[in-house]
Amino acid sequence: MTTFQDLCTRRRSIRQYTDRSVPQDKLDYILSCALMSPSGKRINPWEFYVVTDEALLRSLSAVKSYGSQMFDTATAAVVVAVDSSLTDTWQCDGAIAAHNMLLAAEDSGLGACWCQIYGRDDSEMMVRQLCHIPDNLTVLCAVSLGYKNEERKQYDLDKLKYDKIHRLTD
Repeated sequence: MTTFQDLCTRRRSIRQYTDRSVPQDKLDYILSCALMSPSGKRINPWEFYVVTDEALLRSLSAVKSYGSQMFDTATAAVVVAVDSSLTDTWQCDGAIAAHNMLLAAEDSGLGACWCQIYGRDDSEMMVRQLCHIPDNLTVLCAVSLGYKNEERKQYDLDKLKYDKIHRLTD
């Protein structure tokens, strides 16, 4: 049986994908995991824009000078947009949903990579236009998805930065 730690150990940012399409049932699984994400006061301020159109994916690969090239080989992506007027926790809520997608992708045998959009020059405007996202939503990030065409080493538990943990005891 796979443990949650096994899943976290295996999950790495994948930026190269095969040309094999992501099946609808895997997309549905990933999206359902995103919909189950915790959000402040259960407001669920996020909206998910699923991209499977090849031309649109290639356009997404050019929204940043660095860090969006993984969409050039991805066969699917999910853009996470959030209504920031609903809650002051919108960035956290959207980030948690995106992280659930990353873990769900790994769990379903796919690769995925987070691409920061919010606060990155003109990237948000470009993604908004490409995906027809209304002005009342803030584009937080996009997650590339596909079958892995690269191997990344798993995390080595012995090399984690345990010095970042501070234990407050009596």
